[in-house]
Amino acid sequence: MPDGSIRADASSLLEGARKGRGATSNPAVRFDRLALEAFDDGWQTLEEAFAELPPLATTLTRDAARSAISWNSSPDIGFDRAVNPYRGCEHGCVYCYARPSHAYLGLSPGLDFETRLLFKPDVGALLEKELRKPGYTPRPIALGSNTDPYQPVERRMKLTRTILEVLERFGHPVTIVTKSAGVLRDRDILARLAERRLVRVCLSVTTLDPKLARILEPRAASPERRLAALRELSDAGIPTALLAAPMIPAVNDMELERLLERAAACGVTRAGYVLLRLPLEIAGLFEDWLREHMPDRADKVLSLVRQTRGGRVYDSDFAQRMSGTGPYAEMLATRFRIAARRLGLEKRDGAELDCSQFSPPLLPGEGRQLDLF
Repeated sequence: MPDGSIRADASSLLEGARKGRGATSNPAVRFDRLALEAFDDGWQTLEEAFAELPPLATTLTRDAARSAISWNSSPDIGFDRAVNPYRGCEHGCVYCYARPSHAYLGLSPGLDFETRLLFKPDVGALLEKELRKPGYTPRPIALGSNTDPYQPVERRMKLTRTILEVLERFGHPVTIVTKSAGVLRDRDILARLAERRLVRVCLSVTTLDPKLARILEPRAASPERRLAALRELSDAGIPTALLAAPMIPAVNDMELERLLERAAACGVTRAGYVLLRLPLEIAGLFEDWLREHMPDRADKVLSLVRQTRGGRVYDSDFAQRMSGTGPYAEMLATRFRIAARRLGLEKRDGAELDCSQFSPPLLPGEGRQLDLF
């Protein structure tokens, strides 16, 4: 292993807030038998190391995937297929439910998840090949189901735009969830898809407080930029929705109604929310983050979280993993329902996305036999 890699790995052992990063630690991969820990040799070497933690650069690695579409059968998710051009996400949202998936790559769900990214350079060609398979039945494809399709690296990689170009040519419906105002770059394609009832764009907004957003999701667009993007998309005739997620007890839950009000003023016609989820390594990462940034209320937040999960920090049961149980969870659901009804965010703006337009375009040379007749 080259010296640069050794230094990068050693650097990742040092725990603490890093400028521009969300996680404050890099826990071991749960499948590994051995784990590395920082150790003070008695000469205050760790104290010196912690005094000024080095920045962590983002690295990109080619993902040699052989398919573009991932499938799921979860009954509480509104789609059965998705395309993710990236693994890992530079936005650095400390609560991201996708973090544990990095362990399958032999990488940590902590800082590795937001600094060591994989990309699928052939995702457009792979998607086109799968859409041409005999017997393929179209249903809306989700972009942003695992990691954000418009995270910062998309500015130069442009893989999400490639995906949208394929879906437009095939007449295939798509839904998008993002925290980035970068979605506006593809407004031209999205507007054309909207005219054909083939797209819906959802922006996730967690808080209206820019200071909270800076530590909660450090490399995502500011809340105001996301709201402005919703306005611009709505003005362009593109159906939009707001996802107030996650709602974190005693951190941002008090903002729920204001988030819905601001979104409605931007032309949004649908909204949803998700209660904080802490599966696998995320529980420890989130607690580390809480004690680093909000030590005065960390115990209260964790207590409320357990009250929504039957006394545990997380319950993966499909029936309640998105909304929780108990008095607090019921109160949050009631608040959302009342506000959404008042603001008209429960209505459905026209028909659902149209799957009937799906038609794989002819390949070069196809159809020429008919010219003989």
